Amino acid sequence: MRHLMLIATLALAGVFVAGIACAAPTVDIAIGKDLQKKAHKYGERELTYLRQDLTQSIQSMAKRQGDPALEGAKFSLVIADAKPNRPTFQQMSDTTGLSWLSIGIGGASIEGSVTYADGRVIPVKYNWYDYDIFQAIGSNTWTAAERAFDMMAYKVARDGTTATR
Repeated sequence: MRHLMLIATLALAGVFVAGIACAAPTVDIAIGKDLQKKAHKYGERELTYLRQDLTQSIQSMAKRQGDPALEGAKFSLVIADAKPNRPTFQQMSDTTGLSWLSIGIGGASIEGSVTYADGRVIPVKYNWYDYDIFQAIGSNTWTAAERAFDMMAYKVARDGTTATR
C-alpha cells in the first residue's frame, strides 16, 4: 500500500513539474539594425551575450512573479540599442589606450510585444541608460544594459500592461 502511495505521489509530482516546464513563456530575441551595425565594434559574442541575458531576465522574472497570465506567453523582442559601461574585448583589441578601467554611460533599448495565451498583445518599448558617469563606477561591461533588461522584465511581469518608458 505504501508503495502505491509513493508511486502515485511521484507521478503527481511529475505532472506538476511538467506543467511548470510547459507553462514557461517563450522568448524570441532579435538584434536591431542599429545594434547589428555595431557588431564589428563590440564583437559578435557580445550581441549573443545580450540576447542570452535578456532571455534569462524574462524567464527568471516570470518564474519569480508566478503570474498565471505569463504562462504560455510569447515575448517577441528586439534589442534596438545597447551601450556598454566598460569596453568590450573587441573594443580593447581595436583601440589602443582603452583598458578595463575605462568607464562610460551604458544602457539599452528594447522594443517588441508580448502575446499572452489568451490572445492579448501588449507592445513593449523600454529603455534605460545611466544618466551620470558615477553610476558606471563598479560596473562590469554590460551592467546598465542588464539593469534595463531586468527592469523591463519586472514591469511586464508586474503590470501585465504596456511596458513603455
